[in-house]
Amino acid sequence: MSAKSELPVKICVQCGKPMVWRKKWEKNWDEVKFCSQRCRKEAKAGVPPRQAVRQPDER
Repeated sequence: MSAKSELPVKICVQCGKPMVWRKKWEKNWDEVKFCSQRCRKEAKAGVPPRQAVRQPDER
């Protein structure tokens, strides 16, 4: 088993959030575009892509 930090990462085309490779995406990783069903539905409905919201560091 490899470390989680070594897994491939993609950016969701709808929300801009990074998504890490999952076992269930093994056969179609090249075709994965969305991180969730919500993002897939929004894209299909023509909702403009969102920018990933980053939380400020709490230091």
